[in-house]
Amino acid sequence: MTYAITQTCCNDATCVAVCPVNCIHPTPEERAFGSTEMLHIDPRACIDCGACADACPVDAIFPVDSLSAGQREYADINAAYYEGGEPAPGTTEGPNFHAWGEPVFGRSLPSDFGPLRVAVVGTGPAGMYAAQDLLLHTAAEVTLIDRLPVAGGLVRYGVAPDHPATKKVGDTFSRFHSHPRVRMHLGIEVGRDVTAEELAAHHDAVIYAVGASTDRRLGIPGEDGPGCLSATSFVAWYNAHPEAVAQGVDLSAERVVVVGNGNVALDVARILVADPEALAGTDIAAHALEALRASRVREVVVLGRRGPEDAAYTRSELLALKHLPDVELVVDDHDPRTGAAIDAAGAGDRAGLLRGLARVRTDAAAPTTPTGAARRIVLRFHSGPVEILGDGDVRTVRVTDGGGGAADLAAGMLLRAIGYRGLPVPGLPFDEASGTVPHEGGRVAGLPGGYVVGWIKRGPSGGIGANRTCAAETVGTLLADAVAGTLPAPTGDARAFRRLARRRNRRVVDARGLAAIDRAERDRGRRDGRPRVKLATVEELVATARAGRLPRLSR
Repeated sequence: MTYAITQTCCNDATCVAVCPVNCIHPTPEERAFGSTEMLHIDPRACIDCGACADACPVDAIFPVDSLSAGQREYADINAAYYEGGEPAPGTTEGPNFHAWGEPVFGRSLPSDFGPLRVAVVGTGPAGMYAAQDLLLHTAAEVTLIDRLPVAGGLVRYGVAPDHPATKKVGDTFSRFHSHPRVRMHLGIEVGRDVTAEELAAHHDAVIYAVGASTDRRLGIPGEDGPGCLSATSFVAWYNAHPEAVAQGVDLSAERVVVVGNGNVALDVARILVADPEALAGTDIAAHALEALRASRVREVVVLGRRGPEDAAYTRSELLALKHLPDVELVVDDHDPRTGAAIDAAGAGDRAGLLRGLARVRTDAAAPTTPTGAARRIVLRFHSGPVEILGDGDVRTVRVTDGGGGAADLAAGMLLRAIGYRGLPVPGLPFDEASGTVPHEGGRVAGLPGGYVVGWIKRGPSGGIGANRTCAAETVGTLLADAVAGTLPAPTGDARAFRRLARRRNRRVVDARGLAAIDRAERDRGRRDGRPRVKLATVEELVATARAGRLPRLSR
Protein backbone atom coordinates (compact mmCIF):
# COMPACT_ATOMS: atom_id res chain seq x y z
CA MET A 1 0.00 0.00 0.00
CA THR A 2 1.15 3.52 -0.75
CA TYR A 3 -0.07 6.99 0.16
CA ALA A 4 -1.35 9.70 -2.19
CA ILE A 5 -1.63 13.47 -1.90
CA THR A 6 -5.10 14.78 -2.75
CA GLN A 7 -6.99 17.95 -3.58
CA THR A 8 -6.40 19.97 -0.44
CA CYS A 9 -2.58 19.96 -0.71
CA CYS A 10 -1.32 23.35 0.48
CA ASN A 11 2.19 22.91 -0.95
CA ASP A 12 3.97 24.04 2.22
CA ALA A 13 6.27 20.97 2.13
CA THR A 14 5.81 19.94 5.77
CA CYS A 15 5.40 16.38 4.51
CA VAL A 16 8.70 16.56 2.63
CA ALA A 17 10.58 17.34 5.82
CA VAL A 18 9.31 14.25 7.64
CA CYS A 19 9.48 11.68 4.85
CA PRO A 20 12.27 9.20 5.74
CA VAL A 21 12.73 7.91 2.17
CA ASN A 22 12.60 11.11 0.09
CA CYS A 23 9.59 10.00 -1.94
CA ILE A 24 7.68 13.31 -2.04
CA HIS A 25 8.49 15.79 -4.78
CA PRO A 26 9.17 18.44 -5.81
CA THR A 27 11.06 19.44 -2.68
CA PRO A 28 11.90 23.06 -1.81
CA GLU A 29 15.44 22.38 -3.05
CA GLU A 30 14.25 21.35 -6.53
CA ARG A 31 13.67 23.80 -9.36
CA ALA A 32 10.08 22.65 -9.95
CA PHE A 33 9.01 23.51 -6.38
CA GLY A 34 6.33 26.18 -6.44
CA SER A 35 5.52 25.60 -10.11
CA THR A 36 3.44 22.45 -9.61
CA GLU A 37 -0.17 22.51 -8.48
CA MET A 38 0.51 20.09 -5.65
CA LEU A 39 3.16 17.76 -4.24
CA HIS A 40 3.28 14.12 -5.29
CA ILE A 41 4.18 10.83 -3.60
CA ASP A 42 6.12 8.32 -5.67
CA PRO A 43 4.29 4.97 -5.29
CA ARG A 44 7.49 3.08 -6.15
CA ALA A 45 9.41 4.52 -3.21
CA CYS A 46 6.73 5.01 -0.54
CA ILE A 47 7.23 2.63 2.40
CA ASP A 48 3.78 3.14 3.93
CA CYS A 49 5.07 4.70 7.16
CA GLY A 50 2.35 7.38 7.32
CA ALA A 51 4.70 10.09 8.60
CA CYS A 52 3.58 12.47 5.84
CA ALA A 53 -0.11 11.97 6.66
CA ASP A 54 0.53 12.66 10.34
CA ALA A 55 2.42 15.86 9.55
CA CYS A 56 0.13 17.27 6.85
CA PRO A 57 -1.53 20.43 8.23
CA VAL A 58 -4.54 20.18 5.89
CA ASP A 59 -5.33 16.43 5.93
CA ALA A 60 -4.50 15.99 2.25
CA ILE A 61 -2.65 12.64 2.44
CA PHE A 62 -4.37 9.24 2.60
CA PRO A 63 -3.61 5.58 1.92
CA VAL A 64 -4.50 4.81 -1.68
CA ASP A 65 -6.80 1.95 -0.73
CA SER A 66 -8.85 4.26 1.52
CA LEU A 67 -9.49 6.97 -1.09
CA SER A 68 -13.14 7.79 -1.68
CA ALA A 69 -14.67 7.58 -5.15
CA GLY A 70 -14.13 11.29 -5.65
CA GLN A 71 -10.47 11.01 -4.67
CA ARG A 72 -9.39 7.88 -6.53
CA GLU A 73 -8.08 9.87 -9.47
CA TYR A 74 -5.38 11.26 -7.19
CA ALA A 75 -3.64 7.90 -7.02
CA ASP A 76 -3.13 8.14 -10.78
CA ILE A 77 -2.18 11.84 -10.57
CA ASN A 78 0.54 11.09 -8.02
CA ALA A 79 1.91 8.19 -10.06
CA ALA A 80 1.72 10.09 -13.35
CA TYR A 81 4.06 12.77 -12.01
CA TYR A 82 6.87 10.20 -12.02
CA GLU A 83 6.12 8.78 -15.46
CA GLY A 84 8.31 10.04 -18.31
CA GLY A 85 11.20 12.43 -17.93
CA GLU A 86 13.87 12.06 -15.30
CA PRO A 87 12.90 10.11 -12.18
CA ALA A 88 13.06 11.88 -8.86
CA PRO A 89 16.16 11.21 -6.75
CA GLY A 90 16.06 7.83 -5.04
CA THR A 91 13.08 6.41 -6.93
CA THR A 92 14.85 3.98 -9.25
CA GLU A 93 16.65 1.64 -6.88
CA GLY A 94 14.43 1.34 -3.88
CA PRO A 95 13.93 3.75 -0.98
CA ASN A 96 16.43 6.57 -0.70
CA PHE A 97 16.88 6.97 3.03
CA HIS A 98 18.22 10.33 4.12
CA ALA A 99 21.98 10.28 4.64
CA TRP A 100 23.30 11.23 8.05
CA GLY A 101 25.27 14.46 7.96
CA GLU A 102 26.20 17.17 10.39
CA PRO A 103 23.26 17.89 12.73
CA VAL A 104 21.27 21.04 11.95
CA PHE A 105 19.23 22.66 14.70
CA GLY A 106 17.55 25.42 12.70
CA ARG A 107 18.09 29.11 13.07
CA SER A 108 19.45 30.70 16.19
CA LEU A 109 20.52 34.21 16.97
CA PRO A 110 24.13 34.95 17.87
CA SER A 111 24.77 35.11 21.59
CA ASP A 112 26.39 38.54 21.40
CA PHE A 113 23.07 40.38 21.44
CA GLY A 114 19.70 39.86 23.06
CA PRO A 115 16.46 38.68 21.51
CA LEU A 116 14.86 40.75 18.81
CA ARG A 117 11.43 42.28 19.10
CA VAL A 118 9.64 41.90 15.76
CA ALA A 119 6.18 43.15 14.78
CA VAL A 120 4.23 41.14 12.20
CA VAL A 121 1.43 43.10 10.56
CA GLY A 122 -1.17 40.64 9.30
CA THR A 123 -2.24 37.30 10.81
CA GLY A 124 -2.95 35.38 7.61
CA PRO A 125 -0.73 32.54 6.34
CA ALA A 126 2.15 34.79 5.22
CA GLY A 127 2.39 36.59 8.55
CA MET A 128 1.95 33.45 10.61
CA TYR A 129 4.58 31.47 8.69
CA ALA A 130 6.99 34.34 9.40
CA ALA A 131 5.99 34.40 13.09
CA GLN A 132 6.30 30.61 13.31
CA ASP A 133 9.80 30.74 11.80
CA LEU A 134 10.88 33.37 14.32
CA LEU A 135 9.34 31.63 17.32
CA LEU A 136 10.60 28.15 16.53
CA HIS A 137 14.09 29.01 15.38
CA THR A 138 15.06 32.15 17.28
CA ALA A 139 14.56 33.76 20.67
CA ALA A 140 12.64 36.67 19.14
CA GLU A 141 9.61 38.27 20.75
CA VAL A 142 6.75 38.75 18.27
CA THR A 143 3.97 41.34 18.23
CA LEU A 144 1.03 40.20 16.09
CA ILE A 145 -1.05 43.03 14.63
CA ASP A 146 -4.16 42.88 12.45
CA ARG A 147 -6.60 45.57 11.37
CA LEU A 148 -9.52 43.22 12.11
CA PRO A 149 -10.45 42.28 15.69
CA VAL A 150 -9.92 38.58 14.91
CA ALA A 151 -6.95 36.64 13.53
CA GLY A 152 -6.82 34.35 10.51
CA GLY A 153 -6.72 36.50 7.40
CA LEU A 154 -6.99 34.42 4.23
CA VAL A 155 -7.57 31.15 6.11
CA ARG A 156 -10.62 32.56 7.90
CA TYR A 157 -12.01 34.82 5.19
CA GLY A 158 -10.62 33.52 1.88
CA VAL A 159 -10.91 29.72 1.93
CA ALA A 160 -14.27 28.43 0.70
CA PRO A 161 -16.46 26.95 3.46
CA ASP A 162 -16.72 23.61 1.63
CA HIS A 163 -12.93 23.17 1.93
CA PRO A 164 -12.75 22.49 5.69
CA ALA A 165 -9.53 20.49 5.43
CA THR A 166 -7.72 23.51 3.98
CA LYS A 167 -8.88 25.58 6.93
CA LYS A 168 -7.11 23.17 9.31
CA VAL A 169 -3.83 24.93 8.62
CA GLY A 170 -5.33 27.64 10.85
CA ASP A 171 -5.09 25.24 13.79
CA THR A 172 -1.34 25.04 13.20
CA PHE A 173 -1.09 28.82 13.32
CA SER A 174 -3.44 29.30 16.28
CA ARG A 175 -1.11 27.46 18.65
CA PHE A 176 1.25 30.43 18.35
CA HIS A 177 -1.41 32.97 19.37
CA SER A 178 -0.85 32.18 23.05
CA HIS A 179 2.90 31.61 22.79
CA PRO A 180 4.74 33.14 25.79
CA ARG A 181 6.83 35.33 23.46
CA VAL A 182 3.81 36.63 21.52
CA ARG A 183 1.86 39.82 22.18
CA MET A 184 -1.33 40.27 20.18
CA HIS A 185 -3.03 43.54 19.20
CA LEU A 186 -6.04 42.88 16.95
CA GLY A 187 -8.15 45.72 15.58
CA ILE A 188 -5.13 48.00 15.06
CA GLU A 189 -4.60 49.40 11.57
CA VAL A 190 -1.28 50.87 10.47
CA GLY A 191 -1.96 54.30 9.04
CA ARG A 192 -5.18 54.73 11.01
CA ASP A 193 -4.35 53.92 14.63
CA VAL A 194 -0.55 53.89 14.56
CA THR A 195 1.97 55.01 11.96
CA ALA A 196 4.68 52.90 10.39
CA GLU A 197 7.19 55.16 12.13
CA GLU A 198 5.62 54.55 15.55
CA LEU A 199 5.57 50.81 14.93
CA ALA A 200 9.24 50.84 13.96
CA ALA A 201 10.13 52.94 17.02
CA HIS A 202 8.93 50.14 19.34
CA HIS A 203 10.43 47.14 17.48
CA ASP A 204 13.76 46.06 16.06
CA ALA A 205 12.01 45.04 12.84
CA VAL A 206 8.55 45.10 11.28
CA ILE A 207 7.30 42.48 8.82
CA TYR A 208 4.31 43.57 6.72
CA ALA A 209 2.07 40.69 5.61
CA VAL A 210 -0.94 42.73 4.53
CA GLY A 211 -1.80 40.76 1.39
CA ALA A 212 -3.59 42.05 -1.70
CA SER A 213 -6.94 43.21 -0.42
CA THR A 214 -8.59 44.71 -3.48
CA ASP A 215 -9.48 43.31 -6.89
CA ARG A 216 -8.64 44.14 -10.49
CA ARG A 217 -11.31 45.75 -12.66
CA LEU A 218 -12.59 44.80 -16.09
CA GLY A 219 -12.70 48.34 -17.47
CA ILE A 220 -15.90 47.83 -19.47
CA PRO A 221 -19.17 49.81 -19.67
CA GLY A 222 -21.70 48.93 -16.98
CA GLU A 223 -19.15 47.54 -14.52
CA ASP A 224 -20.14 49.95 -11.76
CA GLY A 225 -23.84 49.13 -11.88
CA PRO A 226 -25.85 47.04 -9.40
CA GLY A 227 -25.42 43.33 -9.86
CA CYS A 228 -21.78 43.56 -10.90
CA LEU A 229 -19.60 42.49 -7.96
CA SER A 230 -16.02 41.54 -7.33
CA ALA A 231 -15.30 37.97 -6.32
CA THR A 232 -13.46 39.53 -3.37
CA SER A 233 -16.75 40.96 -2.10
CA PHE A 234 -18.67 37.76 -2.78
CA VAL A 235 -16.13 35.58 -0.95
CA ALA A 236 -16.16 38.02 1.97
CA TRP A 237 -19.97 37.84 2.01
CA TYR A 238 -20.20 34.07 2.25
CA ASN A 239 -17.31 33.89 4.74
CA ALA A 240 -18.86 36.38 7.21
CA HIS A 241 -16.18 39.03 6.83
CA PRO A 242 -17.11 41.87 9.20
CA GLU A 243 -16.72 44.44 6.41
CA ALA A 244 -19.06 42.60 4.03
CA VAL A 245 -22.67 43.68 3.65
CA ALA A 246 -24.84 40.82 4.92
CA GLN A 247 -27.73 41.51 2.55
CA GLY A 248 -25.57 42.63 -0.37
CA VAL A 249 -26.03 39.76 -2.89
CA ASP A 250 -29.12 39.20 -5.06
CA LEU A 251 -29.48 35.57 -6.17
CA SER A 252 -32.85 35.92 -7.89
CA ALA A 253 -31.59 35.35 -11.45
CA GLU A 254 -31.22 31.92 -13.06
CA ARG A 255 -27.83 32.61 -14.62
CA VAL A 256 -24.71 34.19 -13.18
CA VAL A 257 -21.61 35.04 -15.21
CA VAL A 258 -18.20 34.69 -13.54
CA VAL A 259 -15.27 36.32 -15.33
CA GLY A 260 -11.98 34.65 -14.52
CA ASN A 261 -9.91 31.55 -15.13
CA GLY A 262 -8.44 30.89 -11.68
CA ASN A 263 -9.27 28.98 -8.51
CA VAL A 264 -11.30 31.86 -7.09
CA ALA A 265 -13.56 31.82 -10.15
CA LEU A 266 -14.22 28.10 -9.63
CA ASP A 267 -14.74 28.65 -5.89
CA VAL A 268 -17.52 31.17 -6.38
CA ALA A 269 -19.09 29.13 -9.19
CA ARG A 270 -19.11 26.03 -6.99
CA ILE A 271 -20.68 27.83 -4.03
CA LEU A 272 -23.40 29.31 -6.24
CA VAL A 273 -24.65 25.90 -7.41
CA ALA A 274 -23.79 23.77 -4.36
CA ASP A 275 -26.52 22.09 -2.34
CA PRO A 276 -27.29 24.53 0.54
CA GLU A 277 -27.93 21.62 2.88
CA ALA A 278 -24.41 20.34 2.26
CA LEU A 279 -23.09 23.82 3.06
CA ALA A 280 -25.19 23.86 6.25
CA GLY A 281 -22.55 21.65 7.87
CA THR A 282 -19.77 24.16 7.23
CA ASP A 283 -18.82 27.54 8.70
CA ILE A 284 -20.48 29.49 5.88
CA ALA A 285 -22.02 32.79 7.00
CA ALA A 286 -25.58 32.38 8.29
CA HIS A 287 -26.87 35.15 6.02
CA ALA A 288 -25.22 33.53 2.97
CA LEU A 289 -26.71 30.12 3.78
CA GLU A 290 -30.16 31.66 4.04
CA ALA A 291 -29.73 33.46 0.70
CA LEU A 292 -28.46 30.31 -1.04
CA ARG A 293 -31.44 28.33 0.21
CA ALA A 294 -33.71 30.85 -1.51
CA SER A 295 -31.48 31.18 -4.58
CA ARG A 296 -32.87 30.77 -8.10
CA VAL A 297 -29.44 30.35 -9.69
CA ARG A 298 -29.36 27.30 -11.94
CA GLU A 299 -26.42 28.01 -14.22
CA VAL A 300 -23.03 29.66 -13.80
CA VAL A 301 -21.03 30.55 -16.91
CA VAL A 302 -17.29 30.89 -16.23
CA LEU A 303 -15.69 33.11 -18.88
CA GLY A 304 -12.03 32.64 -19.74
CA ARG A 305 -10.67 35.32 -22.02
CA ARG A 306 -7.90 32.96 -23.13
CA GLY A 307 -7.88 29.27 -23.91
CA PRO A 308 -7.96 26.20 -21.64
CA GLU A 309 -4.20 25.80 -21.93
CA ASP A 310 -3.90 29.16 -20.10
CA ALA A 311 -6.39 28.34 -17.34
CA ALA A 312 -4.91 29.37 -13.99
CA TYR A 313 -7.00 27.06 -11.83
CA THR A 314 -5.61 23.75 -10.66
CA ARG A 315 -6.64 20.32 -11.80
CA SER A 316 -7.73 19.63 -8.23
CA GLU A 317 -10.28 22.44 -8.28
CA LEU A 318 -11.56 21.27 -11.67
CA LEU A 319 -12.02 17.75 -10.33
CA ALA A 320 -13.95 19.14 -7.37
CA LEU A 321 -16.56 20.49 -9.81
CA LYS A 322 -16.98 17.04 -11.39
CA HIS A 323 -18.07 15.53 -8.10
CA LEU A 324 -20.71 18.10 -7.12
CA PRO A 325 -23.98 16.18 -6.70
CA ASP A 326 -26.71 17.09 -9.22
CA VAL A 327 -24.45 19.60 -10.97
CA GLU A 328 -23.51 19.16 -14.63
CA LEU A 329 -20.10 20.41 -15.76
CA VAL A 330 -19.95 21.51 -19.41
CA VAL A 331 -17.19 22.79 -21.68
CA ASP A 332 -18.69 25.18 -24.23
CA ASP A 333 -17.24 24.42 -27.68
CA HIS A 334 -18.33 27.69 -29.26
CA ASP A 335 -14.77 28.30 -30.47
CA PRO A 336 -12.77 25.64 -32.38
CA ARG A 337 -9.59 26.76 -30.62
CA THR A 338 -10.99 25.39 -27.36
CA GLY A 339 -11.42 21.90 -28.76
CA ALA A 340 -8.01 22.00 -30.43
CA ALA A 341 -6.30 22.90 -27.15
CA ILE A 342 -8.12 20.17 -25.23
CA ASP A 343 -7.28 17.63 -27.92
CA ALA A 344 -3.60 18.49 -27.36
CA ALA A 345 -3.89 17.17 -23.82
CA GLY A 346 -0.71 15.12 -24.03
CA ALA A 347 1.69 18.04 -24.33
CA GLY A 348 2.76 21.07 -22.35
CA ASP A 349 2.84 22.11 -18.72
CA ARG A 350 -0.95 22.03 -18.45
CA ALA A 351 -1.37 18.52 -19.85
CA GLY A 352 -3.00 17.23 -16.65
CA LEU A 353 -5.56 20.02 -16.60
CA LEU A 354 -6.35 19.56 -20.28
CA ARG A 355 -6.87 15.84 -19.75
CA GLY A 356 -9.30 16.74 -16.99
CA LEU A 357 -11.18 19.07 -19.31
CA ALA A 358 -11.27 16.40 -22.00
CA ARG A 359 -13.22 14.16 -19.62
CA VAL A 360 -15.98 16.72 -19.13
CA ARG A 361 -16.04 18.10 -22.65
CA THR A 362 -19.29 17.82 -24.62
CA ASP A 363 -19.47 17.61 -28.39
CA ALA A 364 -22.32 20.06 -28.76
CA ALA A 365 -22.08 23.73 -27.88
CA ALA A 366 -23.79 24.67 -24.65
CA PRO A 367 -27.43 25.80 -25.03
CA THR A 368 -28.03 29.52 -24.80
CA THR A 369 -30.61 29.37 -22.01
CA PRO A 370 -30.69 27.57 -18.65
CA THR A 371 -32.80 24.42 -18.56
CA GLY A 372 -34.47 25.55 -15.32
CA ALA A 373 -34.14 22.02 -13.86
CA ALA A 374 -30.53 20.84 -13.58
CA ARG A 375 -27.87 23.07 -12.09
CA ARG A 376 -24.71 23.34 -14.09
CA ILE A 377 -21.43 25.10 -14.59
CA VAL A 378 -20.37 26.05 -18.12
CA LEU A 379 -16.67 26.67 -18.86
CA ARG A 380 -16.51 29.03 -21.83
CA PHE A 381 -13.02 29.83 -23.14
CA HIS A 382 -11.85 32.46 -25.65
CA SER A 383 -14.71 34.65 -24.47
CA GLY A 384 -14.43 37.90 -22.56
CA PRO A 385 -17.03 40.47 -21.48
CA VAL A 386 -17.17 43.71 -23.47
CA GLU A 387 -20.25 45.36 -21.96
CA ILE A 388 -22.80 44.88 -19.21
CA LEU A 389 -26.31 45.88 -20.24
CA GLY A 390 -29.34 46.51 -18.09
CA ASP A 391 -31.86 49.05 -16.89
CA GLY A 392 -30.58 49.72 -13.38
CA ASP A 393 -29.21 46.20 -12.92
CA VAL A 394 -27.55 43.42 -14.90
CA ARG A 395 -29.75 41.96 -17.63
CA THR A 396 -27.30 40.96 -20.34
CA VAL A 397 -23.57 40.38 -20.58
CA ARG A 398 -22.18 40.96 -24.05
CA VAL A 399 -19.19 38.70 -24.68
CA THR A 400 -16.78 38.01 -27.51
CA ASP A 401 -17.68 34.90 -29.50
CA GLY A 402 -14.23 33.90 -30.71
CA GLY A 403 -14.84 34.88 -34.32
CA GLY A 404 -14.49 38.61 -33.94
CA GLY A 405 -18.15 39.14 -33.17
CA ALA A 406 -20.19 39.30 -29.98
CA ALA A 407 -22.86 37.25 -28.27
CA ASP A 408 -25.34 38.24 -25.59
CA LEU A 409 -25.81 36.13 -22.46
CA ALA A 410 -28.88 36.81 -20.38
CA ALA A 411 -27.74 37.02 -16.76
CA GLY A 412 -28.74 38.63 -13.51
CA MET A 413 -25.31 39.03 -11.92
CA LEU A 414 -21.68 39.26 -12.97
CA LEU A 415 -18.76 38.43 -10.68
CA ARG A 416 -15.29 39.50 -11.71
CA ALA A 417 -12.53 37.16 -10.51
CA ILE A 418 -9.60 38.39 -12.58
CA GLY A 419 -7.05 38.81 -9.83
CA TYR A 420 -6.19 40.68 -6.66
CA ARG A 421 -4.14 43.78 -6.14
CA GLY A 422 -2.23 45.13 -3.16
CA LEU A 423 -2.91 48.56 -1.68
CA PRO A 424 -0.33 51.09 -0.45
CA VAL A 425 0.66 50.96 3.21
CA PRO A 426 1.12 54.48 4.62
CA GLY A 427 4.79 55.01 5.30
CA LEU A 428 6.05 52.33 2.90
CA PRO A 429 7.15 52.71 -0.74
CA PHE A 430 4.71 51.27 -3.29
CA ASP A 431 4.96 50.12 -6.89
CA GLU A 432 1.69 51.11 -8.58
CA ALA A 433 2.35 48.94 -11.61
CA SER A 434 2.69 45.67 -9.68
CA GLY A 435 0.67 46.56 -6.58
CA THR A 436 3.58 45.49 -4.35
CA VAL A 437 6.12 47.02 -1.99
CA PRO A 438 9.60 47.24 -3.60
CA HIS A 439 12.02 44.95 -1.79
CA GLU A 440 15.19 42.92 -2.00
CA GLY A 441 14.82 39.44 -0.55
CA GLY A 442 11.94 40.78 1.58
CA ARG A 443 13.84 43.88 2.80
CA VAL A 444 11.79 47.00 2.03
CA ALA A 445 13.68 49.38 -0.23
CA GLY A 446 14.92 52.43 1.65
CA LEU A 447 13.32 51.41 4.97
CA PRO A 448 15.83 49.88 7.43
CA GLY A 449 14.10 47.40 9.71
CA GLY A 450 11.11 47.08 7.36
CA TYR A 451 10.27 43.80 5.60
CA VAL A 452 7.47 42.31 3.52
CA VAL A 453 6.12 38.80 3.00
CA GLY A 454 3.26 37.23 1.04
CA TRP A 455 1.26 38.85 -1.74
CA ILE A 456 2.30 42.41 -0.86
CA LYS A 457 5.85 41.18 -1.47
CA ARG A 458 5.57 38.96 -4.56
CA GLY A 459 2.16 39.84 -6.00
CA PRO A 460 -1.09 37.81 -5.82
CA SER A 461 0.30 34.42 -6.82
CA GLY A 462 0.68 31.13 -5.00
CA GLY A 463 -1.56 29.48 -2.44
CA ILE A 464 -1.26 29.10 1.31
CA GLY A 465 1.80 26.87 1.28
CA ALA A 466 3.77 29.18 -1.02
CA ASN A 467 3.97 31.60 1.88
CA ARG A 468 6.16 29.23 3.87
CA THR A 469 9.18 29.53 1.56
CA CYS A 470 8.39 33.20 1.01
CA ALA A 471 8.47 33.80 4.77
CA ALA A 472 11.67 31.78 5.14
CA GLU A 473 13.41 34.10 2.68
CA THR A 474 12.19 37.24 4.45
CA VAL A 475 13.08 35.98 7.92
CA GLY A 476 16.47 34.92 6.62
CA THR A 477 17.09 38.44 5.30
CA LEU A 478 15.97 39.94 8.61
CA LEU A 479 18.32 37.71 10.61
CA ALA A 480 21.20 38.47 8.27
CA ASP A 481 20.60 42.17 8.94
CA ALA A 482 20.53 41.45 12.69
CA VAL A 483 23.87 39.68 12.45
CA ALA A 484 25.29 42.55 10.38
CA GLY A 485 24.09 45.06 12.98
CA THR A 486 22.08 47.11 10.48
CA LEU A 487 18.74 47.00 12.29
CA PRO A 488 17.79 50.36 13.84
CA ALA A 489 17.54 50.30 17.62
CA PRO A 490 13.98 50.83 18.96
CA THR A 491 13.31 53.71 21.33
CA GLY A 492 10.23 52.18 23.00
CA ASP A 493 9.52 48.79 24.55
CA ALA A 494 6.63 46.32 24.36
CA ARG A 495 4.81 47.86 27.31
CA ALA A 496 5.02 51.33 25.79
CA PHE A 497 3.59 50.04 22.50
CA ARG A 498 0.73 48.36 24.32
CA ARG A 499 -0.14 51.63 26.03
CA LEU A 500 0.08 53.48 22.71
CA ALA A 501 -2.16 50.96 20.91
CA ARG A 502 -4.83 51.04 23.61
CA ARG A 503 -4.75 54.81 23.77
CA ARG A 504 -5.38 55.04 20.03
CA ASN A 505 -8.01 52.30 19.91
CA ARG A 506 -10.01 51.28 22.98
CA ARG A 507 -11.37 48.18 21.25
CA VAL A 508 -8.09 46.29 20.83
CA VAL A 509 -8.45 42.50 21.14
CA ASP A 510 -5.65 40.47 22.75
CA ALA A 511 -4.97 36.71 22.86
CA ARG A 512 -7.47 36.17 25.70
CA GLY A 513 -10.12 38.02 23.74
CA LEU A 514 -9.38 35.99 20.62
CA ALA A 515 -9.75 32.78 22.63
CA ALA A 516 -13.15 34.02 23.87
CA ILE A 517 -14.25 34.65 20.27
CA ASP A 518 -13.17 31.16 19.27
CA ARG A 519 -15.05 29.56 22.18
CA ALA A 520 -18.20 31.52 21.42
CA GLU A 521 -18.19 30.65 17.73
CA ARG A 522 -17.60 26.96 18.41
CA ASP A 523 -20.38 26.96 21.02
CA ARG A 524 -22.78 28.47 18.50
CA GLY A 525 -21.69 25.87 15.97
CA ARG A 526 -22.32 22.96 18.33
CA ARG A 527 -25.89 24.12 18.82
CA ASP A 528 -26.45 24.03 15.05
CA GLY A 529 -24.35 20.97 14.21
CA ARG A 530 -21.65 23.05 12.53
CA PRO A 531 -17.91 23.49 13.20
CA ARG A 532 -18.52 27.11 14.13
CA VAL A 533 -20.92 29.98 13.48
CA LYS A 534 -18.86 33.09 12.88
CA LEU A 535 -19.56 36.40 14.53
CA ALA A 536 -20.14 38.59 11.51
CA THR A 537 -19.67 42.17 12.72
CA VAL A 538 -16.90 44.13 14.41
CA GLU A 539 -19.28 44.98 17.24
CA GLU A 540 -20.07 41.31 17.97
CA LEU A 541 -16.42 40.32 17.81
CA VAL A 542 -15.26 43.08 20.16
CA ALA A 543 -18.13 42.58 22.61
CA THR A 544 -17.48 38.82 22.76
CA ALA A 545 -13.76 39.37 23.25
CA ARG A 546 -14.46 41.70 26.16
CA ALA A 547 -17.12 39.68 27.87
CA GLY A 548 -15.79 36.20 27.16
CA ARG A 549 -19.28 35.19 26.06
CA LEU A 550 -21.81 35.96 23.36
CA PRO A 551 -23.38 39.42 23.52
CA ARG A 552 -27.01 39.40 24.62
CA LEU A 553 -29.30 39.62 21.59
CA SER A 554 -31.65 42.58 21.47
CA ARG A 555 -35.32 41.77 21.60
